[in-house]
Amino acid sequence: MDLLRRLRGSHGPLMLHQSGGCCDGSAPMCYPAGEFVIGDRDVLLGLLDLRLRAGELPETAPEPDDIAPVWISGPQFAAWRHTQLVLDVVPGRGSGFSLESPEGFRFLSRGRVYDETELRALTTAEPLTGADWERGERPAPSVEPQVVAAAADACPVPGRGTTPNTR
Repeated sequence: MDLLRRLRGSHGPLMLHQSGGCCDGSAPMCYPAGEFVIGDRDVLLGLLDLRLRAGELPETAPEPDDIAPVWISGPQFAAWRHTQLVLDVVPGRGSGFSLESPEGFRFLSRGRVYDETELRALTTAEPLTGADWERGERPAPSVEPQVVAAAADACPVPGRGTTPNTR
């Protein structure tokens, strides 16, 4: 979140898109809001509230510039819909035209397949698409922030503890 807040300070409102390959590999890409064209079939994975910090919950609703939507292509979502995707930041050079490239860090997606209990608990509602967004539809606000200090806290590897370092 610190990196995203820094990028927002330099570039204004942000958006992210989980790349599906080709030149960008499969890294999450960060752009100024509106700089990447969202397709009608792209799926909204979530809205990042850039005010969030691990263990804290803001008392007020976010301003529009505090929100960074995270998108994925429709076919890629269909292949990954059974997987928890965790947006992480690691040292290194970002890919393609992603805004973090010159910052010395890069975004990275981590994933873990949901277990049977988690899959049953997931909503069966259809995801919000780029066409829905264009019509002005927005998801209901989330009541639980999902910001953690280390990716292992959000996406634990079975048989391992959490990592002691934070990013």
